[in-house]
Amino acid sequence: MEILYEDNHIIAVNKNCSEIVQGDKTGDETLPDMIKTYLKEKYNKPGKVFCGVTHRLDRPVSGVVLFAKTSKALSRLNDMFKNQAIHKTYWAIVKNPPQEPADKLEHYLVRNEKQNKSYAYDSQKGSSKKAVLYYKTIAQSDNYTLLEVKLETGRHHQIRCQLAKIGSPIKGDLKYGFPRSNPDGGISLHARSVEFEHPVTKEHISIIAEVPHDKLWQEITKKID
Repeated sequence: MEILYEDNHIIAVNKNCSEIVQGDKTGDETLPDMIKTYLKEKYNKPGKVFCGVTHRLDRPVSGVVLFAKTSKALSRLNDMFKNQAIHKTYWAIVKNPPQEPADKLEHYLVRNEKQNKSYAYDSQKGSSKKAVLYYKTIAQSDNYTLLEVKLETGRHHQIRCQLAKIGSPIKGDLKYGFPRSNPDGGISLHARSVEFEHPVTKEHISIIAEVPHDKLWQEITKKID
């Protein structure tokens, strides 16, 4: 577990694609469980240790995840996420570059719980929710394009679904139309950074997560201007 930031109130880790934020049917150990074990051992804490989940990353996605070490921090961070006071930046590798090098995408997403998948439409459809993101091309290799993505809304599988809708599914994302899986079972979507005002101290916090150590990530990020 790679810890990116820690103080008395919050802790941030760089999640890899094999780790899960919330328990699922696999029964695998979750990141909050790992953090609780770490805190218990590091600080020799008796009894139960608190670790609050403030937001989630899909299992196949890597990058920065923020957790609360106190209930006060959890409550405030939850409000900050709800009010879009925490700014997240994602990097995504795609095979088919979008038609525009930079654009705003607006779609209406319908979530299918049974399939654990979202579907994007150009107009309102039934119980759909509006999804808005901004992307720009920041690097290109011979075969792939690296996009920087910022979300205006936070919908289920939003980046994966919206990029697939414009014909640019994320590398390795079989669920959204990429033809081949990645060797590590993840997808090439990385939560690169979070920026926010500390919920308790009010200082400006910026946390950056290094990209995965595989060859493509290392090569394409060297091409960023």
